[in-house]
Amino acid sequence: MELISGLPEDVARDCLIRVSYQQFPTVASVCKLWKSEIHAPEFHRQRRSTKHTQKVIAMVQAHVEPGTGSTKRVKNPVYWLSVFEPETGNWSKIPPPPEFYSGLPMFCQLVSVGYDLVVLGGLDPNSWEASNSVFVYNFLSAKWRRGTDMPGGRRMFFSCASDSEGTVFVAGGHDNEKNALRSALAYDVSSDRWVVLPDMAAERDECKGVFSRGRFVAVGGYPTETQGRFVKSAEAFDPATRSWSEVKDFLDCATCPRTFVDGGDDEGVFLCSGEDLIALRGDTWQKMASLPGEIRNVSYVGAFDGTLVLIGSSGYGEVHVAYAFDVKSCNGRKLESPEGFRGHVQTGCVLEI
Repeated sequence: MELISGLPEDVARDCLIRVSYQQFPTVASVCKLWKSEIHAPEFHRQRRSTKHTQKVIAMVQAHVEPGTGSTKRVKNPVYWLSVFEPETGNWSKIPPPPEFYSGLPMFCQLVSVGYDLVVLGGLDPNSWEASNSVFVYNFLSAKWRRGTDMPGGRRMFFSCASDSEGTVFVAGGHDNEKNALRSALAYDVSSDRWVVLPDMAAERDECKGVFSRGRFVAVGGYPTETQGRFVKSAEAFDPATRSWSEVKDFLDCATCPRTFVDGGDDEGVFLCSGEDLIALRGDTWQKMASLPGEIRNVSYVGAFDGTLVLIGSSGYGEVHVAYAFDVKSCNGRKLESPEGFRGHVQTGCVLEI
C-alpha cells in the first residue's frame, strides 16, 4: 500500500514530514499506514534532520477574561495550558485533563519528553490538598492519559526536568509538614514507572531543575531551618554513575532560582537578577541586558536556538507580556500576545515537535 497514491515513497514521506504538529491527530486518523508513519522514530529523525520540527513553549498560565486587563481582582485564578509558537506568533490552548476541567493544580510542574507533555503534582483545585498526580498529554494523539502517582509521600515546590528522551527527574521540595526534602525520583514516561534515586546531600525546598550536559541539576533552594533564605549552591545528578555532586557558589547570589534556564551546550546559562538579565560567562556572571519595565517581574524564561523568551509583568496583578532576547546580540523585542493569553505564567517548558 502506498503512503500517498501515485507518489514515490520518498516524496510521499517528504510531504508528511512537513505537516504541522497541530495536524498530527488528523493525519493519524486518516489510515493505519499514516498513523504508523508519524509514530515511527525515523519520522521524527527526518523532521529534525530536514529542519521541519517546530519549537513551541507550553505554559501553565492563569486564565484572564478578555477585556478585564488584569488579574488583580481574581482571588483564585484558574490555570490552563497555553501553547506559544515563537516562529509564527500563534497562541493556543490545550484542553485540561479530564479530572481537572475546573483548572490545573496550582503550583504543578510541567516538563516535556519527546512528544509528551507531563504535568506533575500541585494543589488540587477542588480540595486544595497537595497532589502526587501525573498526567501526560501526547501531541500525536491530542489525548491525555493518567500516569502512576509520584511515590514517597506528597511533595510541593520540587524541582523537575527531563532529558527530553524518556525520563523525568524530580528532587527536593517539601512535605506536608513543610519539611524540606533531599529525596529524588526518576520517571520513565513510556513504561509509566518510577524509580527512587539516591538522596541529595542537602535539603532543597523551592529549587529549580534543569537537565544540562547529560546531568540533572537541582539549583538553589533552602533547607528547613532557614526557610525562605535561598542558597547559591546546586547539586548535579549523573544518571550514568547514579551519584550527586555539589557545585558551590553556582548562582551569582542567594536568590530564588525560578528564572534560571540552561540555553544549551553552546549558549550557557541565564538568570533574571533584579532588573537585569545575566549570563554565566566562564566562571563569572555578567549582565546581558536590562529588563524592560513591562516584564520587570519575570515569571518564566524559556530557551531555544540562541533565543530567550521572557514572560513577566510590570507588577503584581498586571497583565503578562513576552519578550524575545537574542543571546549573541543581547537585543530584545516584544512579542504579541492576544487577549486571553496575558495571565500569570506559573511554569513552562520548550518542546521540539
